[in-house]
Amino acid sequence: MEQQVCLFIEFISKPNVMSATETLDKKIATTDFLPLLGTDYIEFYVGNAKQAAHFYKTAFGFQSLAYAGPETGCRDKASYAIRQHKLTFVFTTPLRPGNEIAEHVHKHGDGIRAIALRVADATAAWTETTKRGAESYMMPHHYKDDHGTVVMSGIKIYGDTVHLFIERENYDGPFMPGFRAWESNYNPTSTGLLHVDHCVGNVGWGQMEKWVKFYADTMGFRNILSFDDKDISTEYSALMSKVMSNGNGYVKFPINEPAEGKKKSQVEEYLEFYGGEGVQHVALATNNIIETVSELQRRGIEFLRVPGNYYDTVLERVGHIDEDLAPLRELGVLIDRDDEGYLLQIFTKPVEDRPTLFFEIIQRKGAKSFGKGNFKALFEAIEREQEVRGNL
Repeated sequence: MEQQVCLFIEFISKPNVMSATETLDKKIATTDFLPLLGTDYIEFYVGNAKQAAHFYKTAFGFQSLAYAGPETGCRDKASYAIRQHKLTFVFTTPLRPGNEIAEHVHKHGDGIRAIALRVADATAAWTETTKRGAESYMMPHHYKDDHGTVVMSGIKIYGDTVHLFIERENYDGPFMPGFRAWESNYNPTSTGLLHVDHCVGNVGWGQMEKWVKFYADTMGFRNILSFDDKDISTEYSALMSKVMSNGNGYVKFPINEPAEGKKKSQVEEYLEFYGGEGVQHVALATNNIIETVSELQRRGIEFLRVPGNYYDTVLERVGHIDEDLAPLRELGVLIDRDDEGYLLQIFTKPVEDRPTLFFEIIQRKGAKSFGKGNFKALFEAIEREQEVRGNL
């Protein structure tokens, strides 16, 4: 059994019964029963946390933050926390076989286990979501050290993924109890990544509406955008997607489901290689996508490329933008517009050997949407990669 400082996680069994469906209309009620303050951190279960942390520091510009392992009382796992502006990643690896972390890595490869959400009251967050039908992952628990107290709780979502609720108003340590400050002589400069814009989940055939209902019923989210197979399709493959957002818009979760096509879609490929449902990609915000992507490319990150003729007519579609088109074309950055402004976005290739997890780099210039005008060009680029892998 892990020591208390190693954040021992309690589990309870609770039937996953949904309450009556609440409306998804934008007039959804006046009281937010689950006020979220944003994404606290993303936790990855990986085969080698030390190497993973080094990769993300080197390639993405994170800084060392905190460490937990045998030296801090954790006997069966090691975790490295890294940070860049308001963006925090945690990489956790098993030190022995035969436990939850080792089984997760064996099944999925390196992948995202937890999307941790900042709340003012982690006990209330757990109570409100579980009484509405969410299955408990972690009962509310207080973790203490000399820096104060962090309260954590959690619920299960699609696949083997979980949401953790983090209450840290009374804590001033480097990360949380059980961790010590990680001092490192190697801290590459930032690439300009700021915070999590949104996280996208891939679910199985016929499962999207189930998880849309889950986020509406148990977490009070609303469906702000929907895309069907006519919106997101190519000659060969298609998918459907709905975007769920919390009340203040700080947290957004698009949910993808496969749709019928002539060949295997990107979601089907993900589900096959990940071994089930999970987080497909995380969108990372920047205030200068040209500088950020230029630096990421210099550090070795590979991005999907759309055909060069995409840029021949893009300004006719999106209108005036502040940026010079030439560097956007050179980098492969995509452009789209909605009623509130425009956005710039680009997608990495999978960052692991399994064609599963990747990242989106996004700069919003007023736009609240997700790049619908780029879907066809983007998915054709993904299909070219699938074909090279022999998975189309």
